[in-house]
Amino acid sequence: METPENVEEAIEVLQQLGLKEYEARCFVGLARLNTGTAKRLSEITEVPRTRVYDAIRVLEAQGLVEVQHSSPQQFRAVPLEEVTGAFRDQYEERVERLYDALDTVDLVVEEDDRTVQQIWSMTGRDAIESRTDQLIEKATEEVVFIIGDESLFTENLIDTLNEVSSRVDVLIGILSESFQERVQAAVPNATTFVSGLEWLRSENTTGDETSIGRLLLVDRSMILVSSIISESGEERAIYGEGFGNGLVVISRRLMSQGLIPARDPQH
Repeated sequence: METPENVEEAIEVLQQLGLKEYEARCFVGLARLNTGTAKRLSEITEVPRTRVYDAIRVLEAQGLVEVQHSSPQQFRAVPLEEVTGAFRDQYEERVERLYDALDTVDLVVEEDDRTVQQIWSMTGRDAIESRTDQLIEKATEEVVFIIGDESLFTENLIDTLNEVSSRVDVLIGILSESFQERVQAAVPNATTFVSGLEWLRSENTTGDETSIGRLLLVDRSMILVSSIISESGEERAIYGEGFGNGLVVISRRLMSQGLIPARDPQH
């Protein structure tokens, strides 16, 4: 018997949510029937009749199926809203338990606890934006941020920049004067400037080339650089903390091209 594509998708998702294959097939089969017997359910799901009873017992225990004790027995699925609500509650509880467990695990302390300069990579705009927020929130002295792609100037980023302490210098570089006006209006406490880094301009990229998405330097020790793949729009980034060497000096001077001299220190 040929199974419709949406039925197979529902079975697959139920398995991902923790049901075994026969359980998932029986539940979806019942969802397609008003009520059904083990025989009828076996016919439309191709689950062996003896295994239907096993699957129903599990589904009933989970509150997903109701049983009418007639002869023969009749089965029916509970309403869809109850099913999705039950799965949602289960996974919210599991996520909370996971967080609590991981939040309280003992850290393994290495004998050599010296600070090591490290570079990490990550992919995905949401994850990179979250890391950007975290680095900016750590700032105690200075944030230098070059925005290479206007789509990255989100409401979330605006809120993060506006929440920076007044004791922290916020310097934002952009690639056009028109965009500078928008940024200055959105983050009035920041110093904005048109960056002199012409190679950042994404319109110069073609084919499978990449363009710079964002350059972030926080307190001259935390760095994040992202690029955007032109063809797919995917953002990738590298970031690191604990830097205090020539890399930071070079990055600070490079990122400040176009900034007025009074705000562009030589060290």
